[in-house]
Amino acid sequence: MAESSGRAGKSSGSGAGKGAVSAEQVIAGFNRLRQEQRGLASKAAELEMELNEHSLVIDTLKEVDETRKCFRMVGGVLVERTVKEVLPALENNKEQKGEEKPERQLHCPATSSSFALQIQKIIETLTQQLQAKGKELNEFREKHNIRLMGEDEKPAAKENSEGAGAKASSAGVLVS
Repeated sequence: MAESSGRAGKSSGSGAGKGAVSAEQVIAGFNRLRQEQRGLASKAAELEMELNEHSLVIDTLKEVDETRKCFRMVGGVLVERTVKEVLPALENNKEQKGEEKPERQLHCPATSSSFALQIQKIIETLTQQLQAKGKELNEFREKHNIRLMGEDEKPAAKENSEGAGAKASSAGVLVS
């Protein structure tokens, strides 16, 4: 009898331990998904800024005297050049295959270059991945009844006033 109650105690103890670990695993999974979503959003924003900056530099240099001194970063080294030398290199970098696809130049002059098109495609792909990750994150939240701190404060107050019985039936994971 003592052995069977000891075993029952161990199994219920490990069952409670698994419940706690399960909640921790849910929180870890949720945080991992949130971190992945933030990483995708960050990378998309970074690429958009890079594309805008590249276009801004070209537009600015077009309005400057060609003999004016400017600096360009080449392989991590800042080199001094003239606008006359740098501008064609930047435009070439931006328009590597622009002549191959003139139909795109007509329809989308702001992104008429292969550089810009490649960046745009990457941004679109990241945006799609970001939307998919958001959907996955919402499904994960619904599946595991995850509530964020500060979210749905009124329903949480109702649960506290109803007592432990109601809380046990709608138990979820609270994530900060």
